[in-house]
Amino acid sequence: MPVSPEPAPAEAPRATVLHRLTTDGVSWITLNRPEAMNAVTWEQRERVIALLAEASADPAVRAVVLTATGRGFCAGADLRGAPAQARERVPGDVARTIRLGAQRLIAAVLDCEKPVIAAVNGTAAGIGAHLAFACDLVLAADTATFIEVFVRRGLVPDGGGAYLLPRLVGPRRAKELMFFGDALSAADAERTGLVNRVVPADELAGLAAAWAGRLASGPTRALALTKQLVNASLSSDRATAFAAEAAAQEINMTTRDANEGVASFVERRTPEYRGY
Repeated sequence: MPVSPEPAPAEAPRATVLHRLTTDGVSWITLNRPEAMNAVTWEQRERVIALLAEASADPAVRAVVLTATGRGFCAGADLRGAPAQARERVPGDVARTIRLGAQRLIAAVLDCEKPVIAAVNGTAAGIGAHLAFACDLVLAADTATFIEVFVRRGLVPDGGGAYLLPRLVGPRRAKELMFFGDALSAADAERTGLVNRVVPADELAGLAAAWAGRLASGPTRALALTKQLVNASLSSDRATAFAAEAAAQEINMTTRDANEGVASFVERRTPEYRGY
């Protein structure tokens, strides 16, 4: 009697966010929907937020790289994967969706206690552009573009765009980008200060790894406090900023790395930072 063949095992669903932690303490977070230019879904957003929170809390993580597969870094928000709404939309729903969605994602980057590098491999549009701009350092492939796409759809920029852009390039340049929605090349983004470095596409991952490795070998708590001071500086008056600086230095001097940095200077040797 013939034996029926066993059914082939079902393929595991592909991860839409890839994650790996390197031996030198770098958390690589990679958006992985290349067929959709990495337009970010609800599930991807929640996964990235969770990974950034984990990076903050994990002493083994010393730096984060945020990047993507394929030709797009992130083409904006993909709302098709959002949970279905149980009722007709009423006033307040949109604002709540923005607060709990796009704004949480950008806040997760800004509030991450480890330095975050964006390695922008392709198109960064809408929330995708803001995701890159929220990072502490931005590296871009020479083929990358940045687009404030909202005006093309008749929308107000969200995901912190009107907060981030004026602080990065000034209000007039921010308005130009947001009013017209023109694509900004990687070279132009570097000239305006939105990008730290532009390199050929095949060199992007290597440069991101090199920069992240340098950060991962640094005084992690000092970097976290420096990030907080800089992010708050443009919203602070001088007295508040000076008080925050003094408090940050007071906190930092309780760390092993700060004492190691001072000792290594006195002893004329290279410091060995451990991240705490």
